[in-house]
Order: sequence, then structure tokens, then C-alpha cells
Amino acid sequence: MSERLKALADAGVSIWLDDLSRERIESGGLAELVETSSVVGVTTNPTIFAGAIADGERYDEQVRSLVEAGEPVDRVIFELTTEDVRNACDVLAPVAARTAHDGRVSIEVEPDLAQDTEGTIASARALWKAVDRSNVLIKIPATRAGLPAITAVTAEGISVNVTLIFGVERYQEVMDAYLTGLEQAQEAGIDLSTIRSVASFFVSRVDSEVDKRLEAIGTDEALALRGRAAVANARVAYAAYEQVVASDRWRRLAEAGANAQRPLWASTGVKNPDYPDTLYVTDLVVADTVNTMPEKTMQAFADHGELDGDQVTGRAAEAQQLIDAVRAQGVDWDDVIASLETEGVEKFVASWGELVETVEGQMEKARA
Repeated sequence: MSERLKALADAGVSIWLDDLSRERIESGGLAELVETSSVVGVTTNPTIFAGAIADGERYDEQVRSLVEAGEPVDRVIFELTTEDVRNACDVLAPVAARTAHDGRVSIEVEPDLAQDTEGTIASARALWKAVDRSNVLIKIPATRAGLPAITAVTAEGISVNVTLIFGVERYQEVMDAYLTGLEQAQEAGIDLSTIRSVASFFVSRVDSEVDKRLEAIGTDEALALRGRAAVANARVAYAAYEQVVASDRWRRLAEAGANAQRPLWASTGVKNPDYPDTLYVTDLVVADTVNTMPEKTMQAFADHGELDGDQVTGRAAEAQQLIDAVRAQGVDWDDVIASLETEGVEKFVASWGELVETVEGQMEKARA
């Protein structure tokens, strides 16, 4: 058992692995991480699946069967990925049984639906039905079109991981969308205790974008602010979450059995090698949150991560001052957030293209 990861979990941070493959499931590697590294959840994305399918012979038989059945590439992707997520859900089922909120595995709706509300709803329903496990979370991007989709599927009792959140204002809209969905579910007679949700607030990409702009400004004052905006942004977001869970609106839903939509820190692998490789873990420790990590980040924390207690609660005012200082240097903060969302959706679509290309290659091999 990794003592550092166990201490992080004991501090109330749910450790989720940002990776999945059939090899990891069938070899027992995922179960081992649950046992030895305090892993209590899994997140996936098209890039993760592309890497797994490109490198894994364990998919060959299923691909061959689907090709023989005449299935198109999008259906092959659907079948491959939902099978992996279903099996991962089974591995995590004991965690889900013994914890209130963990043991969850996430799978994304198709990215080209990011601006299509009805398409997103249909995709979420199809994934929920296909995986057929109560501990799956359907990932929906926090775009303008995604917000009503979050409400609609939550109202049907589907559990959601809201992804691609970069700004506090959009995060507030996400929380409102979730609460509205819960209220509609309650009106429909759905047991609110069966619905789970997390809101994935992206971290490292904020520093990457802000640092680029600070370096373009180039003054000593600007350069001194590098590597600090992402954590500050997340701390302000957490304060917004605290306001929601302190509200009468939330209290009424909680009394009816609803589960809070926990903040999830995403994109926590450090992109700048000059920064500590555990920066977005250590500096965002706060109880009842999730940190989804690439295995490299998880291993780094297990090896040398430092735990200095709650680093988030009560630090919103200080964090806002940091953001204000960034603005004062001439960085257009609103444009940073808008650019990150646009880029996030573009990367989402590009990673799907990578997955399609990978699976088409495997299908060609199966035909040979």
C-alpha cells in the first residue's frame, strides 16, 4: 500500500485513475491499483482508448467479430469502449458498494455533439443503456449546448461527469443545471439517491494559457505570476461550490436524498517541467473532492508527494487577488477562459479523430 496515496485518500481526496485499457482490466492491473494505490475511480477519453486499442491484441477478436457482422467504425468504437467501461465498472463495484460516491467509471459522449443538445442527450442515453451499470458516469462537456443536456439526462436518473469546465461562471451554470435536473427527477418520482455527478474543473491548461500570455508581456511582475493562476482559479471555483451546498435550494434536495455534485480536479498532470510534478495534487487537497490523475502523476505522488492539509478552504479571497493581479498585468482573463473552452472542444474532436483512425486501422487488419 502506498502510504502517501493512502494519506491523500484519508484527507478526503478520492483518487481516480485517468486511464483505462483492456490489458489493465484483464491482467488484474486495475484491481491491483484499487488494492495498493487507493484508486477508487476511473476516467477515460478517446485518446486513452486510441492508445489502448492501438497497443492491445486483446481487442482483436472483438474487432474481427464486429467487422464480420458488417458494423461501421462508429459502432465498433461504441462496442469496444462500452465493453471496457462495463468491465471496469465491475472491477470497481465493490468500491461503489462500500462508499457513498466512489467506484465510478466515466465514458464520454461523442465529441462532435458538443454543440448539439439533442444529440448529446441521445448519446448519453445510449451509453448509459449499453454499459448498464449503476456506477458508470456519462461525460458531457460544459458547453452552452451541454448545459440543457446535463439537466435533461439528470432528470432521467442518468449519472453525469460534466467535463471541460475552465471558468467559474460556467461552473456555476453547471451546478445550476445539475440542481435543475435533480428537481425534475424528484418531480418524476425518481429516487434521487441513485443519481451521482462530478464536475470536472480543468487545471493545468489554465496555467499553460496564462503563462504564455504572461511571458508575452515579459515584465518581472508578469513573470512572477507564472504557475499560480490554475490553482487560484480552482480555489475560487471551490468557493462557488461551497455557496451552492450552503443554499436552501440544495438543502431541500439533500433532505430528499440527493448527492452533491463533487468537484473533480482534472488535467492534473503538470505540463511545465519547471513546476513540481505533484503541484496540482498537493495544492488542491480538500475533503470531498476527486483528483483524477494520469498514472505518471499518481506514481510521482506515491514516491515524493507532500501532504500539507487542506489547501483550498478559506483561500478564495487570496486566490481572487492573484487572478486580479494577472488581469492587472494585461491578461484578458475572460478571453483565457473562452479560448480554453474552444480549444478544449477542438482537442476533444481531434482525439476522437485519432480514435476513429486507430480503429479503422484495426478493422483493416481484421479484414486482411
